[in-house]
Amino acid sequence: MIASLTEQEDLNFLLTNRIPRAALTRFMGWFSKIENPFVRDASIACWRLFSDLDLSEAKKTEFKSLHDCFTRELRPGLRPVDPDTSVVASPSDGIVGAHGRIQDTELFQIKGAPYSLLDLLGDPALVERHRNGRFLTLRLTSSMYHRFHAPFDCRIERVTFVHGDVWNVNPIALKRVERLFCKNERAVIETRLPTGEALTLVPVAAILVASIRLHFLDLTLNAQSRGPNVFPCDAGVHKGDELGWFEHGSTIIVLAPDDFEFAAGVTEGARVKAGEPLLRKPSP
Repeated sequence: MIASLTEQEDLNFLLTNRIPRAALTRFMGWFSKIENPFVRDASIACWRLFSDLDLSEAKKTEFKSLHDCFTRELRPGLRPVDPDTSVVASPSDGIVGAHGRIQDTELFQIKGAPYSLLDLLGDPALVERHRNGRFLTLRLTSSMYHRFHAPFDCRIERVTFVHGDVWNVNPIALKRVERLFCKNERAVIETRLPTGEALTLVPVAAILVASIRLHFLDLTLNAQSRGPNVFPCDAGVHKGDELGWFEHGSTIIVLAPDDFEFAAGVTEGARVKAGEPLLRKPSP
């Protein structure tokens, strides 16, 4: 008998969440960095078997490890950045999830599942800068290009790393776990646009992936990170500059000013690539 959709979703949730998430994530972090040809080849072959992994765009044809493959660079020119100065470009490849206007300080992980800016960001001052603004969620699957880039010319002012859980961030988990993005490990990257407005990126970690590399701080943030959780910085970046990477698939939440509108073709379920338009500031 063919299992119902609900039964399939229940099984998916059980296999990807009702397990020792943190321990499995730590193990995967260690295992993925093993530089052994047999381990590397077997791991990548298994990954291909269960996903739509396509390495034809990769800059390299040989990888040292599974981790090296996860965090692969692409051949130059494959992610051209929209040059329009009114456009906020996608920081990564991804699938568009929930998006829309922030209702006062409330946004959604899926329809009917709200969470608050304060729970996500933890900073009342930053919440005020995004009150009634725009939000968009980008989900990266395990097989996608995992590096993320500056969506606009801007100045990065501060990064706050929030320790947390490592729930799966797929749509099945988002339907079952309230305020999931506010529970998982995440980095809050505060940037300032040339106009003075706030544009904030929130890379959210997930099971198997709880490591976020940020080049401009020369740091990899994860459960083993110690010391300060708030990192003041003053880094100017141009649209398209590489900011860092995830170690596996995950999510980026984009928070934009209220005077930006969503670009044509940005609909839930749409696939976008790094550099393509996400939002646009209307002409005066």
